Amino acid sequence: MSIRMLICDDHEVIRAGLATMLAGSDIQIVGEAANGKDALRIAQKEKPDVILLDIRMPDGDGLSTLEKLRAKVPESKVVMLSTYDNPTYVARAVALGAADYVLKGSPREDVIATIVAAAAGESPSHAGQLKKIASAMKVRQVIDDDDVPLTQRETQVLRHVALGLSNREIGKSLEISVETVKEHVQNILRKIAVSDRTQAAVWAVRKGLV
Repeated sequence: MSIRMLICDDHEVIRAGLATMLAGSDIQIVGEAANGKDALRIAQKEKPDVILLDIRMPDGDGLSTLEKLRAKVPESKVVMLSTYDNPTYVARAVALGAADYVLKGSPREDVIATIVAAAAGESPSHAGQLKKIASAMKVRQVIDDDDVPLTQRETQVLRHVALGLSNREIGKSLEISVETVKEHVQNILRKIAVSDRTQAAVWAVRKGLV
C-alpha cells in the first residue's frame, strides 16, 4: 500500500529533486506546495498520510504552518525538512507535533525510512533528527513548572545555546571568554537537571526563552 505524501518547499528544484528521489518507492506524491497557504489548502483537500514541510519559507516560518496543519489535518503526519541541524528548530518542531525532522542532504534510504516510519505512526526513525532528542523531550518534564534560579547571564548563555551557537560564538557575542562560557553552560545544565546542550535547548524552548 502506497504512502500518500504532500511536499511543501518554496524551491521548485528541491520539490523536483525529492520527486525524482522517491520515484520507484512506495511513496506517492499527491501534491506540491510552494508556501504554507497552499500547503494548508492542498492538505485539507488531499488528506495525505505524510506532509514533508520545509522549515523556512518566504511567507512565514514553516513551524507556524506546522501548527496550523496539526490543527486542520491532525491525521496527517508532518515531517519537517531542513538544511539546518539546529537544536532549537528540532525542539520547536517536536513541541508543535512534528512526527520527525529530516535534513535535505540526507541519503535516499534515510529520507524514505523517515517518511515510512512517520506514516506508520512509529517513533522517530533512527535516520531522522528527532531520534537524537526523543529522550530529551522525556527528561524531567516536571521541572518545567519549577522556578529555576538562572542568573541573567546564564539565561543569555542558554538562549545562545538553544540557537545552536558554539562556546566560541557565544563568547564573542557576549564579550566573555570561552572558559567563562563553559562555566556558565555547566552551571545551567546542573541547575535545570539535564545532561547535554540539546536537552538544554529543549528546556529553553519549552520555557519560551527562544
